[in-house]
Amino acid sequence: MGRCHSLAEKIKVAVAGNPNVGKTTIFNALTGARQKVGNWPGVTVEKKIGTKNHNGHVLEIIDLPGTYSLTAYSADEVVARDYILEEKPDVVVQVLDSTNLERNLYLTTQLLEMGTNLILALNMSDRAEMRGDFIDVQRLESLLGVSAIKTVAGEGKGIDALLDSIVTKKEQNIPLPHEIGYGGMVEEKICALEEIIKGDPEISKHYPPRWITVKLLEGDDNVIFKLSSESIKGKVQDFLSAIDNEEYEVEMADKRYEFISTLMPQVCTTCADEVSPSDMVDKVVTNKYLGIPIFLILMWGMFELTFAFATPFMELIDMFFGWLAAAVISNIETVWLASLLGDGIIAGVGSVLLFVPNIFILFFAIALLESSGYMARAAFIMDKLMYTMGLQGKSFIPMLMGFGCSVPAIMATRTLEDEKDRLITMMVTPFMSCGARLPVYILLAGTFFGRQAGSVIFGLYVLGILVAIVSAKLFRTFLARGQPSPFIMELPPYTKPSLKDSLRHMWNEGYLYLRKVGTVIIGGVVLIWLLAYFPQGAEYGSAGSLIGSLGKLIEPLVAPLGFDWKIAVALVFGFAAKEIVVGSLGTLYGTGGGEALSSALMADPGFTPAIALGLMVFTLLYVPCIGAVAAIKKETGSWKWMFFQAAYSTAVAWVLAMVTILVGNMVL
Repeated sequence: MGRCHSLAEKIKVAVAGNPNVGKTTIFNALTGARQKVGNWPGVTVEKKIGTKNHNGHVLEIIDLPGTYSLTAYSADEVVARDYILEEKPDVVVQVLDSTNLERNLYLTTQLLEMGTNLILALNMSDRAEMRGDFIDVQRLESLLGVSAIKTVAGEGKGIDALLDSIVTKKEQNIPLPHEIGYGGMVEEKICALEEIIKGDPEISKHYPPRWITVKLLEGDDNVIFKLSSESIKGKVQDFLSAIDNEEYEVEMADKRYEFISTLMPQVCTTCADEVSPSDMVDKVVTNKYLGIPIFLILMWGMFELTFAFATPFMELIDMFFGWLAAAVISNIETVWLASLLGDGIIAGVGSVLLFVPNIFILFFAIALLESSGYMARAAFIMDKLMYTMGLQGKSFIPMLMGFGCSVPAIMATRTLEDEKDRLITMMVTPFMSCGARLPVYILLAGTFFGRQAGSVIFGLYVLGILVAIVSAKLFRTFLARGQPSPFIMELPPYTKPSLKDSLRHMWNEGYLYLRKVGTVIIGGVVLIWLLAYFPQGAEYGSAGSLIGSLGKLIEPLVAPLGFDWKIAVALVFGFAAKEIVVGSLGTLYGTGGGEALSSALMADPGFTPAIALGLMVFTLLYVPCIGAVAAIKKETGSWKWMFFQAAYSTAVAWVLAMVTILVGNMVL
């Protein structure tokens, strides 16, 4: 038996489907993985891979980005389509939203045309049944010639049956060819073009000629690059230049929906459109007058709660690291080693770990809003404002993701079909306050603004959104002219927030923060300690130390803002990771973090509330961390845009920090 297990063939399984149908939840249930689960397009921006042993078989399961169609436009749609086409998985599991079966079956028709070995996972079947829908699974299987399994992925229902079906499907391995009849005029063109395609033996060997032909008639530019013969390419282009692609695309889409409308009454006997509780809530939440105020109130409440709930935990962490640093320094005789461990590593890391409760609470709150379905509405609400300023509402999705971390947010711009929209969104997304900036806000707002700290932090988040939108308008006017693409998005129904998913999301984001503490930040604080400790004889962290010399060198750049050399040094190290700004200040003031650093800042006559506010604005807007800068280089493929974003954001930060400090000096 064991021998059979060792020789088990790996089964390659692709999980595909429309956005918001629960693909990643199915993937997590199948593999036991902990991928982020969201409810808007762009959460799965790259394919993710997991494995599962089931009944002696090894399943390699790939979670693909969501797509409505196999005629690919956006970068993530190309990823999904090309994986199925090029890698030829043994089984494709299409996840469908059972409450929205008719629209989801459009992708099914295209997967069948492609000749995939298909299984349908009818997800959210509990919601469909609660609504009174009856889906005849056996009839659906019979009419389409595929297997279909009812699932409730969040509760693990139907997952074992789905795994069994995958193994059976692989063993049978008989995908049934399925063709949609497109009618006389279109079929004539398909036959004529298919004859040309068959003249390319390589393309016929790798892809179904009819499928390639249909995609070409639909105007899928990505497919034409797959033709290997130059002579065929020329003939195909001549053929296509004589027809109107849009006319054929519309005609073929109509025929697919005609097929689906014939199918639906036979497989779903009580499916009916009616006004749902979600629709009624949306009348208020997405109202053109109430939508944005409700969004802002929710955000404000979230930051107030974050600050209020985290404070007792912060005090405990502060006390612990303060005690630990003091104990280490007093019990180690070697002066430099005691200073490295106590003043450098423990104080530096402690000053960053201090904010772990805030990070966890904030991301838990965001996850609750996500899993309830509200965040998708936020993008919808912002669409009109975004369009006016040169972006489409869909751009707000990566920007919202930027509240967590700029790197995946920049990658999420792949969901945008238009390259200009994508470039502009990538340029402005780093203005959103990522979690790494939060420790700086909490330290300075908590020190200088007391009970108003939550409101100050909320204001910084709003400022980031406003700067991003205004910058988008400038870029649209001067760099990437043209109108943004129209925004089409399917709003998921409101659901009871999943505590399990929210805790998992909170842990994933918190873990990233903790992992950064264990790598970049420890490296950063050790470097800062070295620069603060040497040369021998200089007072630790003083103007006479190496770090003091560095600070004095760059101080003139920020002196007009009222920032001294200590702040200048902290901002430079913040380029590695924004959290290091706090650790740097702790080292340079010789206090570590927590109450001691707050007291030292308050006692510094050069560190006024206006300066603190200006520093928070500067930290919000200046060049993002090195990881985000690298992501911009990777996604644009251009050094020019990377340097442009860094220079532009730093210039904006300098100007707005100056305005903040001037106004702050008058009113604070």
